[in-house]
Amino acid sequence: MKTEIEKVSKPEEYWRERLSDEEFRVCRQQGTEAPFSGKLLHNRESGVYSCTCCQAPLFQSSNKFDSGCGWPSFDAPINDQAVRYLEDLSHGMVRSEIRCATCDSHLGHVFPDGPPTTGERFCVNSVSLIFNNQQKSGD
Repeated sequence: MKTEIEKVSKPEEYWRERLSDEEFRVCRQQGTEAPFSGKLLHNRESGVYSCTCCQAPLFQSSNKFDSGCGWPSFDAPINDQAVRYLEDLSHGMVRSEIRCATCDSHLGHVFPDGPPTTGERFCVNSVSLIFNNQQKSGD
């Protein structure tokens, strides 16, 4: 049974006041952070990666892998409703853009060259994500 996601729709001014300049550029204006510069690229902790803008859960650490592309990569979102897909024809290429399904924040792109588990590589800007560490029991 699918649960309906409650959408978040806010004006541009709302996001400008709450996000850093870089977060706004990437998340709200479909920018890209420089490769190999993101704070979450080499994160190996267990937890959940959520949307910077609305904190909706997007990816689990168990789905993260090192693709060598310069951005955090995942083989699948946390569930089928977490991200939405749009055709991106920018930069002379045909790509599939991924956005947060809750607030429409730009996350990155998905490519069909991922690991055998799904065959997909969700290439995501670190600035689009907040990492929530899951403490191990007994810690």
